[in-house]
Amino acid sequence: MAFEIPKITYTGKIKEVTLGKGTKAVTVGGETAYPFHFFEGAMPNPPRITMEVYDAPPEEWPEAALEPFKDVVNDPVAWAKKCVESYGADLICLQLISTDPNGLNRSSDEAAQTAKKVASSVDVPVIVWGSGNVEKDSEVLRKVAETCDGMNLVIGPVAEGNYKQVGAGAIGYKHTAIASTPIDINLAKQLNILMGNLGVPDGQIIVDPTTGGLGYGIEYTYSVMERDRMAALTQQDERLQFPIICNMAREIWKTKEAKTATQDAPTLGDAKKRGILMEAVTGIILLLAGADILVMRHPEAIKLVREMIADFTAN
Repeated sequence: MAFEIPKITYTGKIKEVTLGKGTKAVTVGGETAYPFHFFEGAMPNPPRITMEVYDAPPEEWPEAALEPFKDVVNDPVAWAKKCVESYGADLICLQLISTDPNGLNRSSDEAAQTAKKVASSVDVPVIVWGSGNVEKDSEVLRKVAETCDGMNLVIGPVAEGNYKQVGAGAIGYKHTAIASTPIDINLAKQLNILMGNLGVPDGQIIVDPTTGGLGYGIEYTYSVMERDRMAALTQQDERLQFPIICNMAREIWKTKEAKTATQDAPTLGDAKKRGILMEAVTGIILLLAGADILVMRHPEAIKLVREMIADFTAN
């Protein structure tokens, strides 16, 4: 008797969301089965990788992460162009670290102008990510949405404390919003409900479950993302049927394993290879958990993950 692979019957579907506009617009979502389970359902849109661009020179990056971008770290426009032209980025993620009230505390007007310049300089979709300070992001992201009216940006993180202000900006100026919650499926569902009640269309919402790095909470992240996908696909939970974005690179490269120099920890091996592999392995784990978009940093780690995606999706 021939062996037959057990199959799950899915009753739900992940919503499709189109990011950006024009010929380089990217559509994510649309899955009707668990990640890469092509024997059970469809995955019409492969996962995408977005490369980080900072709006101010990063101060704490290890040498291995900084090396590919040394010539552009003082100019986010040049940085974005290099990511697209040299490394083939599918999307750009502009990290507005300079707006952090505990750091440079740059104004919302300045941040919005930077976002507009970066978005105008590349033909791929642009994600604009705030500092993570709920109050400051409310001001900054609303201004970004207004200044970049019609540019079809992706803006976030949108939290429960500022979803009305940022969500209204996404509605009024036609941007996609990133609903961000701290690794909890119930909080994620609640925020999605709140954004829907506010009037943000389903086609303008993607979800950030908050991401831990390899060895630093990846198990918990995986579990929550897995439960999210189970509820979305097998329990028809419509408020969890959204594409997932994982802002992972910063979580990897801030760890001691990625930052410690080779000479300071010779038993850990080469620092560059160590950081690259930590980023690549984290990315692959998150893809298997259901991520549709990965925010990554090092070109060599991105190359490894792209090769795995190609292998996973090969017929």
